[in-house]
Amino acid sequence: MWTRRQLEDLLDSRVVVFDGAMGTQLYDQGYSFEVSLDALSLRAPLAVRRVHRDYVAAGASILTTNSFGANRLRLGATNLAHEVVSINQAAVAVARDAAADRPPHNRPLVAAAVGPLGQPMAPIGRLSRDEACAVFDEQIQALLGADPDLFVFETFSDLDELVLAARTLRTRAPDAAFIGFATFTEDGKTLLGHKPEEVVRTLVAEGAAAVGANCSVGPQGMEEVFERMSRVRDARLIFSPNAGLPRVVDGRFVYVNSPDYFAGWAKDMADRGARGVGGCCGTTPRHIELAVAAVGNRSPAPLQSVAMPLSGTVSDCGDSAVFTPSPQGQQVSQWQGSAFERKLAAGEFVVSVELDPPRGVEGERLVRGALQCLQAGADAINIADSPMATARMSPLALAMLIRRQVAIEILLHVSCRDRNMLGLLSETMGAHALDIRHLLCVTGDPPSVGDYPGTHAVFELDSISLLRVLEGLNQGRNANGKTLRFQTDFRLSCAVNPTAEDLDREIDRFHEKQEAGARYALTQPIFSLDVLDRFIERARPQIPLLIGILPLRNARHAHFVHHEVPGMVVPEAIRKRMELAGEQGPEEGVAIAREFLAEIRPHAAGTYLMPPFNKFEMAVDILKK
Repeated sequence: MWTRRQLEDLLDSRVVVFDGAMGTQLYDQGYSFEVSLDALSLRAPLAVRRVHRDYVAAGASILTTNSFGANRLRLGATNLAHEVVSINQAAVAVARDAAADRPPHNRPLVAAAVGPLGQPMAPIGRLSRDEACAVFDEQIQALLGADPDLFVFETFSDLDELVLAARTLRTRAPDAAFIGFATFTEDGKTLLGHKPEEVVRTLVAEGAAAVGANCSVGPQGMEEVFERMSRVRDARLIFSPNAGLPRVVDGRFVYVNSPDYFAGWAKDMADRGARGVGGCCGTTPRHIELAVAAVGNRSPAPLQSVAMPLSGTVSDCGDSAVFTPSPQGQQVSQWQGSAFERKLAAGEFVVSVELDPPRGVEGERLVRGALQCLQAGADAINIADSPMATARMSPLALAMLIRRQVAIEILLHVSCRDRNMLGLLSETMGAHALDIRHLLCVTGDPPSVGDYPGTHAVFELDSISLLRVLEGLNQGRNANGKTLRFQTDFRLSCAVNPTAEDLDREIDRFHEKQEAGARYALTQPIFSLDVLDRFIERARPQIPLLIGILPLRNARHAHFVHHEVPGMVVPEAIRKRMELAGEQGPEEGVAIAREFLAEIRPHAAGTYLMPPFNKFEMAVDILKK
């Protein structure tokens, strides 16, 4: 088994050419796509070996095994789930035998192919993380037992699933070499909205020797994906597109992309810095033969794109941190922020900290606060929309001030209080254009409670109808149901209050919010695990919950929250602790919050820290180990 370093050294020394399509070649031999093509490694090894040998003769440097869909779930569709081990090990053996057609010094490597599970993972689907991990583990163990040279995870449209597969391999073989391929649509993103540069950074961090894209589109369709992936400095990139789009001729799929055209694309990719090229659906041994001739025995060229720095840098200076911002006007890429989303989908505990926009025009203190929260372990920053109806800086403006300097996800609150339908659409589409994807839809506090009580509220929509409108944009339709020329990919969330006076109504509205498109929920502050357990038992949420935690400043603050804030309850025991703390109230409030944070971890998807009066230092103290 090759190590990551060995494969990196190979890719640093010369451009490699992978093989082409397996399924298309088997289809051309007369095998139907309705049968398990993976099982042919065991049932019809000569047919599979013939394909491999054709690619060996074409000069391919790396053969991928016929095991793309050889997992328990996919094989189960043809009643072959009990043959996972034998099918996967046969796939490696057949490829190894074909590779032996060339002398040892020029023998192609055998890459064990692992594809997606064929069922969406939670929270989108019903397949839990543990179940998915078990399925990957079974296949990966079987492949390891046959001793391939490396692994190729290919054709993944869900980055979270791809990461899970890679981590499963690393658990079994920590230093094993692997390459990760995502598949992209014509708009340059995966089906679940992951960006090319995000895929590269994530997989390299997970230990991939190289990253790339395969399937879905033809060579030209890879152009934007290459351009965006190549922005990541020092990335080792490999691309294996389809031979264009297929046509159906006399009942059979025919790909019209010519081998000569494909070879020209392969040469161009090598000239522009790709470390490897190959083919997916519709490519043939002739495509690969001409690609090998076009690429030749060349050393890799530098990536021909403007590389983007990840962010500014943080350096330690005594007891404080000094932040060096990114170049003026350049925003931090979404890659870092979307770690929040990946963790949430994977069932890992997430932490969000709320910051309220300032009442003036200076936001630098809150930018520093966001940085300190990130360093303390926060995954996201919540930015409220003029809470308590007080006049404040635009939350979107503060979001961009933070994003220019701090690589952290932003959860932007959108209130229905101040804007009609047109205003809300304008605000949210602007946020989307500025790469803000996570929106917390709230109805908003009435102006009568704020500092301009004579102001007229709008409330044309409430949080539920706003969710429906934004989910419609995600589906490519406007609020009138008409088809749009664009689609958004907002990650929508909602608020819920487990201590509401009319809890039945609160739960009914919570269910409506889930149905309207909320993907996760953030609760109002609670102080008791019993309250959370009762709410979960009654509401039976179908989406992840981030539990609100409000660190108390002193006894006066505790009594104010309990007696004067509707729908919030501070247990008597906690109020007593705050009274006894006296001048040490902030420290005691942090201690109480840390205790409650430890209690809720097994019961929730994450926490939503709401430090009072923008005292973000309290959130930092709560998160300190």
